[in-house]
Amino acid sequence: MNSNAALYFVDRHVAEGRADKPAFREADGERRSLTYGQLSEETAKFAGALTRHGVRREERVAMILRDQIEFPVVFWGALKAGAIPVPLNTLLAAPVYEAILADSRASILVVSQEMWPTVAPATEGNPFLRAIVVVGEAPEGTESYQAFTAGAPSMEPVVAHDDELAFWLYSSGSTGTPKGVRHVHGSLKATADTFGRDVLGIREDDTVYSAAKMFFAYGLGNAMSFPMSVGATTVIYGGRPTPDACFAIMADEKPTIFCGVPTLFAALVAAQQKAGGAPAHAIRLCTSAGEALPREIGERWESLWKAQIVDGVGSTEMLHIFLSNRPGDCVYGTSGTAVPGYEVRLVDEHDEAVADGEVGELLVRGPSAAEGYWCRRAKSQDTFQGHWTRTGDKYERTPEGRYIYCGRTDDMFKVSGIWVSPFEVEQALVEHPAVLEAAVVARADEKGLDKPAAFIVLKEGADPAVAAELKDLVKEKIGMWKYPRWVEVVDELPKTATGKIQRFKLREGEPA
Repeated sequence: MNSNAALYFVDRHVAEGRADKPAFREADGERRSLTYGQLSEETAKFAGALTRHGVRREERVAMILRDQIEFPVVFWGALKAGAIPVPLNTLLAAPVYEAILADSRASILVVSQEMWPTVAPATEGNPFLRAIVVVGEAPEGTESYQAFTAGAPSMEPVVAHDDELAFWLYSSGSTGTPKGVRHVHGSLKATADTFGRDVLGIREDDTVYSAAKMFFAYGLGNAMSFPMSVGATTVIYGGRPTPDACFAIMADEKPTIFCGVPTLFAALVAAQQKAGGAPAHAIRLCTSAGEALPREIGERWESLWKAQIVDGVGSTEMLHIFLSNRPGDCVYGTSGTAVPGYEVRLVDEHDEAVADGEVGELLVRGPSAAEGYWCRRAKSQDTFQGHWTRTGDKYERTPEGRYIYCGRTDDMFKVSGIWVSPFEVEQALVEHPAVLEAAVVARADEKGLDKPAAFIVLKEGADPAVAAELKDLVKEKIGMWKYPRWVEVVDELPKTATGKIQRFKLREGEPA
């Protein structure tokens, strides 16, 4: 039996009569569209082009592609050829690209024309790259995507096993250097059969817009594996998902499912509260991941849009969301309960179970766990322990069985011997009407003892003097010892491209 994931997600739809159904539709640029039939043909052709250029099974194909029609063609085409697509963050600097290209030993690089000025220095002297394929105008020393695929023979998907390596993703770098995370063919369908089907309830008549980009795990599921599992349509947008851009897509493209991150939801809520209401839209459901969604943001959004945000937690290592709220059962300020098909537990520093109301590290097991990290054996052993994967997230469980996010293991700290959750303090801070975003880290006081320090981004027009009120607000809401001893107003917080706050930079005193 051939378990190549491209058969299920791409070619199956032609056999089932959806050849003329739009699979992807661009919301910017040339506004091209691609049907499932065209996707099947184009991916077979790209697979043939890779083979014609001497790419062998398990060789890596690096992708530095904006969200555009070529992204799904390259990803699924590489799978058909038995090669390993490696989508990379499109917002990195040249030295990081250089390190990742060397680490992955990719033999082919496919890059968007817009990205080439940044990427070009990273390719100089690379001993592994045999071809650089540019989508758009190809500079000297590269080959255009059109030339690379021109006249290539169509190729049937290679026979692959569910447990065979399919693709890599590089971790977001919220805690340091990105790591190559290796996933197998079966993991894609596993996430579609669990979160996509049993939580999201995605349907063939849905249109999905994911502001979260396809290069990372959350966006890959939102924009590709979930809609493609049922033959739905995805709206793709290569630009930056600003509030104005998102509102225009909601009005013009009429997506029924919108996938964002907490930072974006906060910005959208602020913009719409200023405008006095939600834009014209057809959204029936939203998802949020990347970081925990503050309760205040979830409640404000639902009151404006009349659509729930299903907030959950996932990871690159588990490929998508494994702990989540449910449509019709959203309790904002919590991450809900385990997604069907997954198990979670909380443990202390001795790996003993913790009681309800106590903070512990979240461990998860389920069908989409990665095979491990590339060239990081010790880190793989620390993270992937038998059937269980250590998430590095701290949580507490309520008596009702819901899980409340407390922070990353590295972000937690004690004040007067009691654990403080940065997220709990941040959630209290953003309840102030002047605060758009907040991040809290530990800082030593004059006695060398850790105390909370807050960095806040204010809404447009807010008075910076409001910072003085925030200490009392936190004292009233969550406790005297948790209030931030220092409150600094900043223009923006340091984040990864996936929207995760890089608190380690704030701890180290780096500016945004």
